[in-house]
Amino acid sequence: MKVRIKQLTDEINALYANTMDEVEILRIKYLSKKGEVSALFNDFRNVPNDEKREIGQLLNDLKNLAQDKINGMKETLSATGKMEKRNDLTRTAEPVKLGTRHPLMLVKQEIAEIFSRIGFTISEGPEIEDDWHVFGALNFPPEHPARDMQDTFFIEKNPDVLLRTHTSSVQTRIMSSQQPPIRMIFPGRVYRNEAISYRAHCFFHQVEGLYIDKNVSFADLKQALLYFAKEMFGADTQIRLRPSYFPFTEPSAEMDISCNLCGGEGCAFCKYTGWVEILGCGMVDPNVLKNCSIDPEIYSGYAFGMGVERITNLKYQVKDLRLFSENDVRFLEEFKGAY
Repeated sequence: MKVRIKQLTDEINALYANTMDEVEILRIKYLSKKGEVSALFNDFRNVPNDEKREIGQLLNDLKNLAQDKINGMKETLSATGKMEKRNDLTRTAEPVKLGTRHPLMLVKQEIAEIFSRIGFTISEGPEIEDDWHVFGALNFPPEHPARDMQDTFFIEKNPDVLLRTHTSSVQTRIMSSQQPPIRMIFPGRVYRNEAISYRAHCFFHQVEGLYIDKNVSFADLKQALLYFAKEMFGADTQIRLRPSYFPFTEPSAEMDISCNLCGGEGCAFCKYTGWVEILGCGMVDPNVLKNCSIDPEIYSGYAFGMGVERITNLKYQVKDLRLFSENDVRFLEEFKGAY
């Protein structure tokens, strides 16, 4: 009933009439025995006892509003013979165009929906972080290149505070605050001190994932990523995992998918290899579990991370990363039919 009262309140506030006959029609619609307001009073007997006092006050206020509005229109018409026209002088003369959702948000939502089907929930965290959650807890040694000023934006007055370089910082917060099982993805914006070009930017978006429980294996990781690739890029998509290195996972891997343009046969987009890299992954390093107060003798887990811009490039063939942040309406309008 509260929702209906709110709707009628908005309707009554917007009432407008040019003649006394129109005012009378509105009075009958809202204040007659069979009017909208009277109907709500008739339904009042069905309101739970603990809500009657609040709902009753809202109904009285609504009735008084309707009476005041009708009386006000009558007085105005009696005095002037017409109502003042209400024109919105700020409105453009052209038809108002509807906006579209940003391609990055479309892809991020699709990624979240795919992983939600296999039990992953979403968690987010702060973009301004401390060194421990971004690097220390994730097994980055003090001399690691990622700590260098060329890669990371540090807050000048406090060298231990920085703009996060990956959403792995949310993983460390979750692992430090709750015990397994943990099955989450972590979408968000991250920052790197890089030169802006068609293939790189100083900020971009990631979706990382984490699954920690008893007896989690690399086979579980491969199966989850294969499911994601087929759901995102098509049922014929194949994946391959190549050995790699990340401080926070061991073993680590890079994942490629079969090129969705040539079907893996080789083209200019995939540099004639038939494969395109899309993400990094691996088994959570036991040191990371220890740093976050999780016993690696009992629990194991996997983690993965992908760039949303990278997935969007593959899905929609966007060649220049700068287009995502320039707010060119012509570019954004190309995605009207994408959802």
